[in-house]
Amino acid sequence: MPEKCPVCGQHYELETGFWFGTGYVSYALGVALSVFNLIWYWLLFGLSWKDDSLLYWLAVNGVILVLVQPWMMRISRAIYLYFFVYYDEETAHLPDTVHKHGEHSHPHPAGHSH
Repeated sequence: MPEKCPVCGQHYELETGFWFGTGYVSYALGVALSVFNLIWYWLLFGLSWKDDSLLYWLAVNGVILVLVQPWMMRISRAIYLYFFVYYDEETAHLPDTVHKHGEHSHPHPAGHSH
């Protein structure tokens, strides 16, 4: 993942270890996808404790989860980033104040410089 957005310059890693929270988002997406897979599999093929249909569903679900994992990893990062970085179209055209270290921030409310 790049360090910052090539269009707006937004830093992606807001703090050290910021992306660890994406594991929770990815887990929630995986559970939601598994429930969806259970429903369609149950409606199309049926599930029963008397045969191996539950094991077949587990195998199908496992294959689907492995195949969509690269997509889920990227979408969970995007969803997690949306929790913390907001895009405001009205202020998108305003210039940013740049610190001496190159990090973007808003000016100090009292007008003091850093």
